[in-house]
Amino acid sequence: MPDIIQLLPDHVANQIAAGEVVQRPASVVKELLENAIDADATAIKLIVREAGKTLIQVIDNGKGMSQTDARLSFERHATSKIRKAEDLFNLHTKGFRGEALASIAAIAHVELKTKQEDQQLGSCLKIEGSTFISQENVSTPTGTSVAVKNLFYNIPARRNFLKSNTIETRHIVNEFQRVALAHPNIAFSFYHNENEIYNLSIGNLRQRIVAILGKKTNEKLVPIHEITDVVEIKGFVTKPEYAKKKRDEQFFFVNDRFIKNSYLNHAVSSAFENLLSGGYYPTYFLYLTVPTNSIDINIHPTKTEIKFDDEKTLYAILRSTVKHSLGQYNVGPILDFDRDATLDTPYHLKGTNSPNPRVSVNPDFNPFKSEEQKSIQFPYRREKNMEWESLYNGLDSTGIDFKSEIADSGLFSDEKANSKTYQVHKKYIVSSIKSGIVYINQQLAHQRILYEEFLENITVRDAMSQQLLFPLELSFNKVDINLIKEIKGDLESIGFLFEEILHDNIVVTGMPVNIVESQITPIIEQLLEDIKNDIPDTSFSQLDIMAKSLSKSLAIKTGTKLDLKEQEDIVNKLFLCKQPDSSPFGKRTFITVNIDEIDKKFNN
Repeated sequence: MPDIIQLLPDHVANQIAAGEVVQRPASVVKELLENAIDADATAIKLIVREAGKTLIQVIDNGKGMSQTDARLSFERHATSKIRKAEDLFNLHTKGFRGEALASIAAIAHVELKTKQEDQQLGSCLKIEGSTFISQENVSTPTGTSVAVKNLFYNIPARRNFLKSNTIETRHIVNEFQRVALAHPNIAFSFYHNENEIYNLSIGNLRQRIVAILGKKTNEKLVPIHEITDVVEIKGFVTKPEYAKKKRDEQFFFVNDRFIKNSYLNHAVSSAFENLLSGGYYPTYFLYLTVPTNSIDINIHPTKTEIKFDDEKTLYAILRSTVKHSLGQYNVGPILDFDRDATLDTPYHLKGTNSPNPRVSVNPDFNPFKSEEQKSIQFPYRREKNMEWESLYNGLDSTGIDFKSEIADSGLFSDEKANSKTYQVHKKYIVSSIKSGIVYINQQLAHQRILYEEFLENITVRDAMSQQLLFPLELSFNKVDINLIKEIKGDLESIGFLFEEILHDNIVVTGMPVNIVESQITPIIEQLLEDIKNDIPDTSFSQLDIMAKSLSKSLAIKTGTKLDLKEQEDIVNKLFLCKQPDSSPFGKRTFITVNIDEIDKKFNN
C-alpha cells in the first residue's frame, strides 16, 4: 500500500494558519496595531475602506525594520520576541507567535514599507497570497506602513461568510477601541472611507475614555486604585445610575492586554450587588498589572483569554476593591434599605428623651357581662350588627361562601360579567372562540401591531411627528454620531426631527407621536444597537429593523394591567394584522385550546 501522509505546501499551511489568526477584517486590524505598539510607536494611524474588505492600512512612527528583518517578518514562526520556551511566561509585548504577517500575507495582497531612523532609504515589499513579488529601496518616513488589500481574495468561501459592512465595521471599531484604551500614552487616529472616526491625542486614562465614549462619560466615572502583592488594580467603574442593558462597555486589561474573563466579570458584578436593577450591567474600565510569570497568555490564538495562577485571590481582591471605591465616593449604599422607615426617630425629636409608654387598664372590665352592664362602664354602645354572630351571615351550610370568594378575586366581577376578554397574571389576554379558548401574549401581540403600523408609516405614508416644546440635546460617541448621520433620513421617515447633528451630540426637535420625551434616549440607543448588530446593507432591511426595534421598545410589557377596552383593542387589532400569529421576532403571539382538549383534562 502506498504512503498517504505528505507534507502540506507552505501556501496551504499558511492558509490553514490564517483561519486561526484571521477570522475577519477586525483580526487583521488587531494584529497590525499590536505590531505597531511593539515597535515603540508614539503615533499610529488606521485607514480602512469598505469595512476592511478592500483596504486595511496601519501607519506608525516606530523604530522600523531593516531590509533583512522586513523580509523575514513574513516567514512563519519568525519573531523577535522570544528565544526559548521559558520566554512564553515572561512576555512584555503583544505579538510573539510569529504567525500574524505570514497568515495575513497568505490570504491578501500585502505591501510593507519600513525604514529605521539611521537609514537613508527604506524597503518596500509586495506579497500576494504567500508569493513574494518584489522588494526594493524606497524613500519613506521612519517607521512602518502595512497595507492589506483584497482580504480573502483567494478564499472566496471565507469572504462570503463575512457579514455586512455595518457589522464588520463595528468589529473593527471594537478592536480599535480596545487597543486605544490600553495605551493612552500613544496617539491614535482612525479613518473609514475617508471619514475621520477618531483622532485621539496622548493623555491620561480618564481623558482617553472620555475621548472615545464622549464627554458626558466624565461625570459617570468612579476611580478605582489598589496595590497589593498579588496585583495592582486601577481604572474606573461608572455610577450605578448609568448602568446599561448591554455589556458592550465592559473592559478588562491585564498587563495592557485586553482580555475576556467571565469569572472576573462576576467579581465586578457582585460588587454592584443591590445597586443595579435586574437586567442592567455596570460599565467598567479596569487595568490589572500582575507578574508576567503568574499568567499564561498562550492558550488561545487571538490571545484574548488568559490563565491566572491564583484566580480566586484575584477575584476577592477585585470585588473588595470595587466595593470599597463605590463606598468611598458615596456611590454604595450607606443605609439599610431593608429596615422599617416608620421606626426611625423624627429629626425634631433627635437628642430628646422620650417618655415611657403608659398603658391604661380597666380592672373592672368583664367581657361576659350583659350589654346593659357594659354600657354603664363604657361611654358607647355597640350596634347589634357588630355582634360576633353576624360574622357568619351569608355563609352556606359548609361555612364558606364560594361565590363571594370568587367575586372578591375580581375574576368574575360585575365589570367583566359581560366582557369577551379577561387578563390573566397581567401577561395573557384570554378570550373565548367557537372552538374553545384563545390565549394571547399581550406583549408579543402588541409588538406585532406596532411593527406593522411603523412599517406602513415608513414605507407607505409619511409618519406623524410631534414638536418638542424645548429641543432635547443627546450625547453620543463618534461612532454612533456617524451612524446617526447615515440613517438620518430613515429616522426622519419614522417621525424624528433633528435641528443639528454635531461631532458628539444631536439636537432633537420632534419625535413620533406614539412615544413620550423620556423614551427618546433609550429608544435611539436601542435602535443604534440593533442596527450595528443586525442590519444588512439594504435600505428596506434597515427600515424593517427600525420598525422591529421601535415595536420592541414601545410595546406594553408583561406586568402591565389592562382595562377591558385596552384588552379588546389589542385582540381586534392583532387579528387585523397581515401576520397575526407571530411577533416581529418569530415568537407565537397566541395559542388556542379547543373544547376536546379541555374535556380530556376532566375525563382523565
